[in-house]
Amino acid sequence: MNRHDAAEIEKGDKAQYYESKSGIHGDQPILGAKSVAEVEGRGGETQRGLKSRHIQFLALGGAIGTGLFVGSGGILALVGPAPLFMAYLSMMIVVWNVMNNLAEVVTYLPMKGITIPYFVKRFVDPSLAFAVGWNYWYAYAILVAAEATAGAILLDYWSTPVPDAVWITIFLLVILFLNIVVVGIFGEAEFWFASIKFITIMGLIILGFVIMLGGSPNDQGRLGFRYWNNPGAFTPYLVGGSTGRFLAYWAAFVRAGFAFITSPELIALAAGETIAPRRNIPKAARRFVWRLAIFYGFGSFIIGVIVPSTDNRLLSPNSNASASPFVIGIARAGIKGLNHVINAAILTSAWSAGNAFLFSGSRVLYGMALGGDAPRIFGRTNRNGVPWVAVLATWLIGLLAFLNVSNTGAQVFTWFSNISTISGFIAWIVVMITYIRFRRALVYHNLLHTLPFRTHFQPYFVYFVLFIVSLLTLTNGFQVFFPSKWSAANFLAAYITLPIFVVLYLGHKLWFKTAWAIKVHNIDVISGKREMDELCALDAEPMPKNWLQRAWFWVA
Repeated sequence: MNRHDAAEIEKGDKAQYYESKSGIHGDQPILGAKSVAEVEGRGGETQRGLKSRHIQFLALGGAIGTGLFVGSGGILALVGPAPLFMAYLSMMIVVWNVMNNLAEVVTYLPMKGITIPYFVKRFVDPSLAFAVGWNYWYAYAILVAAEATAGAILLDYWSTPVPDAVWITIFLLVILFLNIVVVGIFGEAEFWFASIKFITIMGLIILGFVIMLGGSPNDQGRLGFRYWNNPGAFTPYLVGGSTGRFLAYWAAFVRAGFAFITSPELIALAAGETIAPRRNIPKAARRFVWRLAIFYGFGSFIIGVIVPSTDNRLLSPNSNASASPFVIGIARAGIKGLNHVINAAILTSAWSAGNAFLFSGSRVLYGMALGGDAPRIFGRTNRNGVPWVAVLATWLIGLLAFLNVSNTGAQVFTWFSNISTISGFIAWIVVMITYIRFRRALVYHNLLHTLPFRTHFQPYFVYFVLFIVSLLTLTNGFQVFFPSKWSAANFLAAYITLPIFVVLYLGHKLWFKTAWAIKVHNIDVISGKREMDELCALDAEPMPKNWLQRAWFWVA
């Protein structure tokens, strides 16, 4: 089979959908292309300005945000410390798989302008790419609003006379500025934002162990597992007994998704703007999960040790005096002043995560504009290679954070987290389907051995995780079906994304009459690879001159 045959994609009755300036999408125009803008014959190009440390901290900056610092308190109050700890560990296994799937694909073909919808269109189906593209953009835009809302919650800890609307405005304007300038400046800002976050979380984990072992200045004494015994490790959820304890774990597992959702994709979306992608993307992917394991594993454990699940300051729909459980634990230990310092540091984490989500949402919208799935205007870039129209459009959705002005911050935060969580689960399902199709095509063309980066336990592990995430998606809002828990608002927040996604998918498929899926023998795994091989062959790994430089190169 020649390159022309391998590149051909099935076309429906309305084949003009695939047309670009250069001809037919999936045919000759993509041969010899180095960027998606060249593939599609439209839009401006981004620039490679992100270094290894930028993308590592970008991904971790998105992952370690208010989901751990604020949202974990809501899980602790709902179901207790044991389900909280187990849920985060379980979700890390899911994230590890999704990260590996994405890393294999984008390392193979790290073209400028690539997005996950681009790979879905190329390896699975244009209609599925259309639906998941808008789903991703919607999720990232909602996450920007969620982080701004969380920032207002954290600022409310000090009971300032300044209205929430002012804080939200400042928060949104800062991340807009950082995203509209050169991508290198964005990367540096994210690096330093995230650095504050990592120093904070490591310090909190160490401090938590000190408090646990009796090092608090007040009369708490040695905490140990005191709060696991009273009020208890599990708070049975909805029903009593072992069923209630299982439902507590499952509710925590679903809610833990918010902390991780769309974070593995941050590395993938940055691949096209990364220097030396085949060296830096695998490096970032390998370290991403181990760092998450340290931060979330120890972090979620410490939260359940230093704060009882009955503390009324934890995040809840009925309270707007919400704070991070870390800050509550420090206050309970009687360490004066430090709670304010930590709350300020955690506030920067909301800024960091919001910054990362605005970047990713804008790149998804930019990529869809290049592929003809969004208005062409969103494909415009400025002279610095920033898709400024896409950035502005994504940022405008973040203005939904102003709902916090008329509703309790905790309730709004819960709505946003539920909506973005289900969107993220759907996106992960599509990512895994795309990876399965990509791998099958490589096997068919006898190209599996050419993968620059391969991960363990594949393809078996992806099928297992695909089943788990599908189950999480369907049971995301299971509690609303209990009569005592019914709420129309919560039902919509839990499930509104599903029908929207189905309508987008089926509507596109019916309108353009696309085939259900590209046949494996027609999946194009060839075009652009030679150009990427040539680009990456020019990469010379920097040689450290001394032990200090060697340590820095290992970290960054």
